[in-house]
Amino acid sequence: MERKSVALEDDLKAEAQGLVASLRRRIQEGEGHWFLALLETIAQWRLPEEEVGERTFRYLIAGEAFDWLLLAERLALEIGDLVPQDELEELLFHGRAPLELDEDEFRRLIGAAKYRAHLNFYYGVLVEEALQLAVEDEVVKERLTCIWKNGQVDDDVCERIYGATRRQLWQSFRHEKGLPEGEWADVQQLREFTYWLFKERLRRCDPARVASDTRKGLAKMAALEAARRRRRPHSEDG
Repeated sequence: MERKSVALEDDLKAEAQGLVASLRRRIQEGEGHWFLALLETIAQWRLPEEEVGERTFRYLIAGEAFDWLLLAERLALEIGDLVPQDELEELLFHGRAPLELDEDEFRRLIGAAKYRAHLNFYYGVLVEEALQLAVEDEVVKERLTCIWKNGQVDDDVCERIYGATRRQLWQSFRHEKGLPEGEWADVQQLREFTYWLFKERLRRCDPARVASDTRKGLAKMAALEAARRRRRPHSEDG
């Protein structure tokens, strides 16, 4: 069984190398816009994680939440010399695609399965992070009117959303995942934790509360995007 697993991983790595080579060739030969070629490469990509240099890229969280921008970042290492740097930076740093695509077109390009996994990541990580920020704003605002309020803001936020302190939740997450105590958490592991918190919220809250909190997270995301646009007026004008 272990031998089969290693062989499958080797096959997926070889397949990924072939996809990278094909992507470079398509861009060099001018086969359509580079972003479309990138998305079509993502659609064919089957490797859930890999080591590139000293960095681990984990594209799939809990086997169901797909971070397509992380895969785009990894592929950018291979095509950075072939595409406009300003377009690449806008995509990787701000999530702004060089082409306008509606959701149906994006879904078609990356495939239905990856699109569903992308939605899991969008709601389970990005919206969940925004929900935490929105509740943090509420906690901080309340503390400004109550000078005797003590305790960690993070703990208040987590208790309101998930019913336990951040430390308690972190310990439960590590125990469930079999992670050693005291190990430093990187950005990807923190995103895995955020997705785990999302699943906990779905498990413990009634549907009306889940929907209300999700709307709050979406509203915070919209506010953050509006603020970002106001800070970058020249980019918006082209």
